[in-house]
Amino acid sequence: MSASSPRVAVIVVAAGSGTRLGAGMPKAFVSVGGRTLLEHAVHAVSGMRSDAQLIAVVPAGATDEVRRLLAALAPEAVVVAGGASRQASVEAGLAALHEAVEVVLVHDAARAFTPSGQFDAVVAAIDAAGEGVVPGLPVSDTIKRTDADALVTGTVDRSELVAVQTPQGFPRDILLQAYRAATEEATDDAALVAAIGHPVRIVAGDPLAFKVTTPADLARAEQLFGSAPVVPRIGLGTDTHAFGGDGELWLAGLHWPDEPALAGHSDGDAVAHAIVDALLSAAGLGDIGSVFGTDDPRFAGARGEVFLEATRERLAAAGLRVGNVSVQLIGNRPRFARRREEAERVLGDILGAPVSISATTTDGLGFTGRGEGVTAIATALLVPVT
Repeated sequence: MSASSPRVAVIVVAAGSGTRLGAGMPKAFVSVGGRTLLEHAVHAVSGMRSDAQLIAVVPAGATDEVRRLLAALAPEAVVVAGGASRQASVEAGLAALHEAVEVVLVHDAARAFTPSGQFDAVVAAIDAAGEGVVPGLPVSDTIKRTDADALVTGTVDRSELVAVQTPQGFPRDILLQAYRAATEEATDDAALVAAIGHPVRIVAGDPLAFKVTTPADLARAEQLFGSAPVVPRIGLGTDTHAFGGDGELWLAGLHWPDEPALAGHSDGDAVAHAIVDALLSAAGLGDIGSVFGTDDPRFAGARGEVFLEATRERLAAAGLRVGNVSVQLIGNRPRFARRREEAERVLGDILGAPVSISATTTDGLGFTGRGEGVTAIATALLVPVT
C-alpha cells in the first residue's frame, strides 16, 4: 500500500466524535463484523492499485491506540491528531504529506465500506484531467424547496443534483492552495477547491460508499457486513437484449463468431447480466443498474466477466460467496447446446462456483420467438464465507 516515495496519498479522516451515532465512542472505533470502521476504511485503501502514503487523522489522545490498531494492517501508516473540525483535521493530515506526493485523496472513515476501485477511479480521473475529482451518485428522490413554515415553494430539478461521496481527490498543489485560502468552514474539500476557481469533476460513485452517521446507518452496515450468522440467500435476476448491436456476439461469457451482436451499453451479455442481478439481489446490494450505471463510461463496452468479477468482490466484502447459479436462456439463436458445457465452465471459473445453463425457445411466440433478441433468467444461491 505504501511506498518509499509515494506519488499518491490518502488522508483518512477519523477524528469525529460520532455524537449522532450515539455509540458512546468516536465513530471510527465502532466495530462492524469484528473490525472498527477505521480498519474497514484502511483495508479499502490497502486494496488500491497505486502505492499510497496512508495518513490517519484520529481524535487527540488516540494516536498511540490507533498505531497499535493498524500495526498489522498498515504498519507504515502515519497517524496524527485531528482538530476541532473536519477542516482542521484535514489540515493536520496535509501537514504530514510526503514530499513526493503529487495527488491527494481525502476520505471519510465513516464511508468505511467504499470499494478500493473507487479510490483507483478517482486517481485515474485526476491523472487524465489534472482537476479535482469527486465521486457521486444521481439523486433519485424528488427534492422540494420549502419556506420557514415548511410550505413547498418549488421542485428542484434533480437531473442537476449529485450526492457526493469520498474519497475526494485533487492535485496536491491545488488542494494546498485551497486550504491556505480558506476563510470559513466548508462541508467538503471540493467546496474549498471550487471557491478558488478550480474545476471539480464528478465520477461515478458506489452505493457501498454510504456514510455511517446514524444508528440506522450502523444497522445497515451490520446487516451487510456484520458478523452475525448469515443464512443462505437466494436471488433472482433477469435480462433481455435485442439483436442489432455493434461488433460481434458475446453471450454467457463466450464469443460467438458470425452471429449478430446484442445491443447494450456494455457487451449485451444477457446471461452474465442476469447472473449479476441475481447475485446482487440475493446479497441485498442493489441491482446492476444502480451498481454499474449506464452513465458510467468505465463500463461502456465491458465484457460480462468484468461485471461478474466486480460483483464477486462485493459479495466477498459482505461476507458472502456464491453457492451455485442456475440460468435459463430463452431465444432462437445462437444454437446454445453445443457450447453449454464450455459456457458453464467459463462462468463457473469466474464465480468460483457451479453454474448450470439450460436453453429453450418459445415456439415462435413473442419477442424471442420472432428472433429479435434473447432473455435470460438467473437464480443464485449465496452462502456465508467460512
